[in-house]
Amino acid sequence: MKLTIERLGHLGDGIAPGPYFAARTLPGEEIEGRIEGDRVLDTRILTPAATRVRPPCPHYRSCGGCDLQHANDDFVADWKLGVVRSALAAQGLSDVLFRPVLTSPPASRRRAKLGGRRSKSGAIVGFYAPGSDVLIEAGSCILLHPDLMAALPGLRALVTLGASRKGAVALTLTRSETGLDLAVAGGKPLDAALQQDLASLAQAHGIVRLSWEGEVIAQSVPPVQRFGPALVAPPPGAFLQATAEGEAALLAAIAEAVGPARRVADLFSGVGTFALPLAQRAEVHAVESEPDMLVALEKGWRQAAGLKRVTTEARDLFRRPLLGDELKRFDAVVIDPPRAGAEAQIAALAEAAQKPETTVPVVVAVSCNPVTFARDARALLAAGYRLDWVQVVDQFRWSPHVELAARFSR
Repeated sequence: MKLTIERLGHLGDGIAPGPYFAARTLPGEEIEGRIEGDRVLDTRILTPAATRVRPPCPHYRSCGGCDLQHANDDFVADWKLGVVRSALAAQGLSDVLFRPVLTSPPASRRRAKLGGRRSKSGAIVGFYAPGSDVLIEAGSCILLHPDLMAALPGLRALVTLGASRKGAVALTLTRSETGLDLAVAGGKPLDAALQQDLASLAQAHGIVRLSWEGEVIAQSVPPVQRFGPALVAPPPGAFLQATAEGEAALLAAIAEAVGPARRVADLFSGVGTFALPLAQRAEVHAVESEPDMLVALEKGWRQAAGLKRVTTEARDLFRRPLLGDELKRFDAVVIDPPRAGAEAQIAALAEAAQKPETTVPVVVAVSCNPVTFARDARALLAAGYRLDWVQVVDQFRWSPHVELAARFSR
């Protein structure tokens, strides 16, 4: 069946009239394939788009780690801007100032979740094939930081030692200032002999911290991350921005948006990615639901020089958002929720804005989901805020994932 691709969906698939969805196609392309439900399988490109390029990674056809390497960078940036524009338009919001997209370079991912499985010849470590449990060896990946790529031999040895024959293990690998931080899930049950062997393996392959099912079983030095002048050792599996370049772009946007604010609330603060750099200029109150993250944040603050006061609070902002009497203390609020957005906290900010004495002058929203961001933006605009600008940051290069920072002011 012949079809013409009209646009891309939010997952990066091409959409033809029907609708039919064809992976790794581009608008304007004429394709041919086998229809199964609403999917086009065994796709063949009859007329390629001008925006199509040769995928630079040798694993692209088989690996599910990237979805958009077949499109040039300008197209991907424009498409990601369009995703955010469409989400805002669906909420009745238009005439928004967008800044140019900031895209992380290849070989910059400092954090990745890989799969590992034992094989007859040893072990396979890599990403999964699209829609499959088949692992594709990541030996020539152009997405991961060189330090993560250098860890692959050690990961294969660990999988050979610690994975069962029946299933795959999940390997969350993070580059830190002091070395590699590895968290493993789905491995063999630990006994004393296995723990000793794993600790020896970690030392031999430069893994400074090894966690097994959430338990630290080996650590030579703390795996610290630098946030401004502070060094923080996050707990195993703690959230971290995917690239240093993406983190810097978001932080620059946030710092500009906050401006000369003297008192800042950082909501969903994690381990202090934004709170600690902001504390170079302002007093910061960091709120996060996970107490162990706040312990790491506070320790980093106490050991750093030149920072203003940082206070912390363990609190579930979905169930117990900061209300007007608490918000009135702050000149600016930074809010970086998970994909579900922050509906309850945004509603509290909107309600507080109905009284001059409780209005927060500046709200900086960081989001990894344009749909929930647009929903929350509509609530703030209805409360009298202005949406000053939106900065899209593409730190998940070659993927449909979109992140952004935005400034709202009263």
